[in-house]
Amino acid sequence: MTFTLIFDCEFLTAEGAQSRFWCGPHDPDPVVAQIGAVKMGLTGDFPILDTHRSFVIPRARDGARRALDPFFTRLTGVSEEDIDRDGVPLADALENLRSFAAEEKLWSWGKDEFNLIAISCFVEGLSPPIPATRFGNACTLLLKAGMPYEDMKKTPSNRLAEYYRLNHPPLRGDDALDDALSVSYVIQHLLRQGALTRRDFA
Repeated sequence: MTFTLIFDCEFLTAEGAQSRFWCGPHDPDPVVAQIGAVKMGLTGDFPILDTHRSFVIPRARDGARRALDPFFTRLTGVSEEDIDRDGVPLADALENLRSFAAEEKLWSWGKDEFNLIAISCFVEGLSPPIPATRFGNACTLLLKAGMPYEDMKKTPSNRLAEYYRLNHPPLRGDDALDDALSVSYVIQHLLRQGALTRRDFA
């Protein structure tokens, strides 16, 4: 194991959908529309080796393309033009992610795999190409490294690097790749400090 993967995804939402648990009559299913992933080396100075971003064509249960709610676009920056220009079917996006990750585990801040894999694949009638055993919750890593649980509960992925007061290139919150980078910079910092080790990522 010479590297690990940190990923994030942005999934469909509308104004107030979170407070309704996506159960309102007009709320979209929370299917994935953007995936971001970071490949981080687990040797040497723990470098960022590569990054991956994809836009996913979101589908409704009848197979029709689902339009993006304006609230989602304001939140994430993902537009209909992005999907038109760069969007790929979910099956292709997941295969691209699987290939990018090789056989290594994929870590996210929380359990993004439920939107990326469970919900999205269920809506489209796909068999998940990446098993649940391949995913890990990065919260467990930071808890092991000493982040207080109370702080963890109120710190989203896009504010993690800020929480640790790390210098880093500008990041846009609620962008899948930038949120994955925010988590990655923190994990990189903790590895360099010795608060985490390569064995923690097995």
